[in-house]
Amino acid sequence: MRLAERELTIPNPWGDDVLDRARAGVADALGDDRVPVRFVVSESSDNRFECEVGLIERTDSERLPSIASIFDFSKRPWENTDSFTAVFIVPTGIGAEIGGHSGDATPVARMLAEVCETLITHPNVVNASDINEMPDNGLYVEGSVLSRLMMGTAGLRKMRSNRVLVAIDADHDPKWVTSTVNAVNAAHATYGLDIAGTAVLDRPLRLISHYSDSGRATGEVEGFEGLVNAFDVWEGSFDAVAIASVIDVPMPYHMDYFTSGGEMINPWGGVEALLTHTASCIYDVPTAHAPMMESDEVANVDPGVVDPRMAAEVISNTFLQCVLKGLQRSPRIVSDGDAMKMPGVITAADVSCLVIPDGCIGLPTLAALEQGIPVIAVRENRNVMRNDLARLPWDTGQLYVVDNYWEAAGVMAALRAGMAPSSVRRPLKPTPNAAPKSRTSGQSHG
Repeated sequence: MRLAERELTIPNPWGDDVLDRARAGVADALGDDRVPVRFVVSESSDNRFECEVGLIERTDSERLPSIASIFDFSKRPWENTDSFTAVFIVPTGIGAEIGGHSGDATPVARMLAEVCETLITHPNVVNASDINEMPDNGLYVEGSVLSRLMMGTAGLRKMRSNRVLVAIDADHDPKWVTSTVNAVNAAHATYGLDIAGTAVLDRPLRLISHYSDSGRATGEVEGFEGLVNAFDVWEGSFDAVAIASVIDVPMPYHMDYFTSGGEMINPWGGVEALLTHTASCIYDVPTAHAPMMESDEVANVDPGVVDPRMAAEVISNTFLQCVLKGLQRSPRIVSDGDAMKMPGVITAADVSCLVIPDGCIGLPTLAALEQGIPVIAVRENRNVMRNDLARLPWDTGQLYVVDNYWEAAGVMAALRAGMAPSSVRRPLKPTPNAAPKSRTSGQSHG
């Protein structure tokens, strides 16, 4: 099996059934030898969506895993207003001004968490190499699981702690494998991480990074079967999986990225997301990936003082602690329909709003559209996605486009208070007033 992203075009996507059109367009473009695990609209125009789809591809006669379609959708029957739960997403690999580097959207997550009871976010927002400063009321959820939550096909159950399995690609320089093991032991010794074990993969796991035509960071994964074997061998002994392996990027990228002043899109995250989306889709467990140091040559690269958004990366050797801390209390995935109805399980019915960078269309955005969940899009978080969100068929008052995350927090506060956010802005528009319909002739006036 190989994991890869392919580009395709969906014609005439607009209308009241955008999600159905996206589902049909992807199905028409794929054969039986490929299974979609990730979906992004990179650019849209009057008559088409340009899409990038993460896939599991058959490379030989092997049987592809049987997983539910990422386009499966279940309409929520109502919104649970007992508490205010926000979903905060900064998609991986899109060059986001905020959240496109190394955990640099964490301050935003901590701020938004102050205006809701629960903030659900994903590794790209808070992973910062050896640092993970998740807010106390935050939930660390892998991206594909977050999409399924929004689509109504999975729920989340909070955990006090998880047994974390660490899968290591040991077909590498022993020095850096040892560093990874030391990082795992440090987590166990200092913050009590429950380590299920370290699984040495029985074949190399190769992540290869590159950029798509849209400019997104993406890539391919080879040797995925070795990770599958580790999941199978350790089945029943773990609740979450941290994966440590090398990501192949051209050597010049290591200097170019850190000296670009934030202009170069992080080349590592996109292919990591492809890997973890696939693993979480197949096994229904939280997964996250940390890149292993490629070589002594890379470790010795000295970029000097870097952009603050990248600083967490240049001070780490293993990049693993953020993953381990996130997975320690990552919520359990609930996919059984009856179990999703149990008390304490967070479902799409509990989601009060979605906060995204402006221009981003993926499954969470389309799911929010169909679920009637308010969406707050932030202009200041510039990125390479080229979509006009206002063209989607939103209900009145469902889409709020704001300039920055300060304003996003204000809209969240207004929604939480049950107020129309526009009521605190000026000028205050008058209520629309339609003339009453004329009565038909001959009708009694009393």
